[in-house]
Amino acid sequence: MSYLKFDRRMMSNLDEALQREYIRTNRMGAYCCSSIVGCNTRKYHGVLVVPIPELSPNNHVLLSSLDLTIVQHGVPFNIGVHEYRDGSFSPKGHKYIREYNIDIASSTTYRVGGVVLRREFFFCHYEHRVIIKFTLLEAHSETTLRLSPLLAFRDVKMLTHRNDHINSEVRPCQQGISMCLYKGYPELYMQLSQPSDFVHEAYWNEQVAYFKERERGYEFTEDLYVPGYFEVKIEKGKPLYFSAGLSETDPLRLEQAFDAEVDVRIPRQDFRSCLLNAAQQFYYRPNPTDGYLLAGYPWFGVRARDLFVALPGCSIYSEAPERFYRIMDTMIPVFERYMSQVSVDPLVTHLTDPDVGLWALWSIQQYALHTGLEDARARYGSFVGKVIAYYQRNIHPSVRIDETGLLYTYSHDDKPLSWMDAKAPDGRAIIPRTGYLVELNALWYNALCFYSELMPAYKTLELEELCERVERNFCATFVNEHGYLYDSVCYGGVKDWSVRPNMIFAVSLPYSPLPRPVQRSVIEFVTRELRTPKGLRSLSPKSFGYEAHCSGTHAERERAYYNGSVWPWLLGPYLEAYIRLYGRAAISFAERTLVGMEEEVKEHGLGTISELFDGNPPYKSRGAISLAMNVGEILRSLKLLEIAKTKYNNTNPIIRYE
Repeated sequence: MSYLKFDRRMMSNLDEALQREYIRTNRMGAYCCSSIVGCNTRKYHGVLVVPIPELSPNNHVLLSSLDLTIVQHGVPFNIGVHEYRDGSFSPKGHKYIREYNIDIASSTTYRVGGVVLRREFFFCHYEHRVIIKFTLLEAHSETTLRLSPLLAFRDVKMLTHRNDHINSEVRPCQQGISMCLYKGYPELYMQLSQPSDFVHEAYWNEQVAYFKERERGYEFTEDLYVPGYFEVKIEKGKPLYFSAGLSETDPLRLEQAFDAEVDVRIPRQDFRSCLLNAAQQFYYRPNPTDGYLLAGYPWFGVRARDLFVALPGCSIYSEAPERFYRIMDTMIPVFERYMSQVSVDPLVTHLTDPDVGLWALWSIQQYALHTGLEDARARYGSFVGKVIAYYQRNIHPSVRIDETGLLYTYSHDDKPLSWMDAKAPDGRAIIPRTGYLVELNALWYNALCFYSELMPAYKTLELEELCERVERNFCATFVNEHGYLYDSVCYGGVKDWSVRPNMIFAVSLPYSPLPRPVQRSVIEFVTRELRTPKGLRSLSPKSFGYEAHCSGTHAERERAYYNGSVWPWLLGPYLEAYIRLYGRAAISFAERTLVGMEEEVKEHGLGTISELFDGNPPYKSRGAISLAMNVGEILRSLKLLEIAKTKYNNTNPIIRYE
């Protein structure tokens, strides 16, 4: 039975179907994305969305959609779906959908009278090309397909409107056409696997609406250029292939290219295999040597902190250690150049944040737990030492070690410094976390202890004294009389009493500066006030400023991001801490918690985990379709749970791994 399958009832209900989105990527930064009925609901959606760095740092929508019309006895049945400014939908092709399946390829089955047609597609790996396969399953008479490309040629953060500046020239190529609407853009090649007629009847499809943009308070309508349509007969037993790409291809090889993509895909058969697929989507290789993880889709680039947090789950715990090696081999020189104050790589953002170096060491620590200290020492020991020395030299632009041994952060322009980086319209941090940050210093203590373990030959009395001083002053600074940890503490005794999830890292990291009773108390606070079925709230409902819903205008969403919204990636450290403290008793609890996330892969972003959720029931998904930290940390959580089951011989699994 298919794991990700939706029937006619679901597909005909636009209120439900439009909330579900798919994302497919090619590991080179390009993607294909839409709702499961093919109706674009965001300006980021499109059949072919590619990076064009010469024009802007964002991706660009070239082919917005490909409308399909089935013709029988001279009668056309348009099975596309578009929403318009007045809220109407036309055409209403979703009523012809009988099934949508996403186990391997994205597959939609339509029934129009006596015609049953299946549409499947793949985004080719390491090539800016999408291939769509049409298979006629049933037909009682001659059947013709019309394929109408809707072109945008724009930045994903912009919208296009009817204008007289387009280049409407249609140039022939092998069994297809090519077009380039605006200067500076690459040529778009659209080809079919068999000869067809292209009918050049150009027009603008005006006032197409994207309700997701309307909800977010942005401009939400655009006009798309339709140069005409391809018309081709289709026969049973002879699939038709359509290709859209940035280079001309051999149409006779489209079937072979499609089948090759089938062979290398991981079938989505359960929760874990869905996450393994999602982890692959973030892998980004802009050239043959470098490797990165994109922070998420559809609008994130390479963010240093997100990369290091997500890396173990998206490589080591995804059975792809080669990704870890390639990404670390790319990122270590980038961070070393930054530490040496030589340069900052423009491709990698947030590199200057105070905690990034410590997350890099945590990622290496996870690698060491997987492969052993000897291998980690040989590969990364020198880098670990350089990062520790970098913090000790006090040359980071926004963090210093003081006499306590703790790291103290400060911002000259009130910009955000931690992962809670929401900004007001003037660029100032909505949550001004400065001073001693609880998670930063938990990471610092863990890094010092890990360095002593990894490089015993470099362990000195000075390093031992620093570890002891950090441990002692961490407790004195952050532990309060109520049994949880201050989120931050500034000079002069100003303390942030907000109950936030950042304190969980003082328990979850391999080395904790807290005594065991305090660790238990922290876990109890987090469980009672922050845990939800979708992750940990960023602020307790009992704390001042709690926002239950992350919706509305840009400013309203920024205010809610870290004042109550739920972040799934925090389940990784939370469950790690819980299993460590409670052993066998934690297994069933951890499984019940992860079951809440398994439901999500069938809801918003199919087969993946959305960026965040509302803090109150029903915990509606918000933000980006897919976030690397969420996927990586839940994959790591599944592995921690699997290890715990083996250790305690648990024989009653709720979640299946294989």
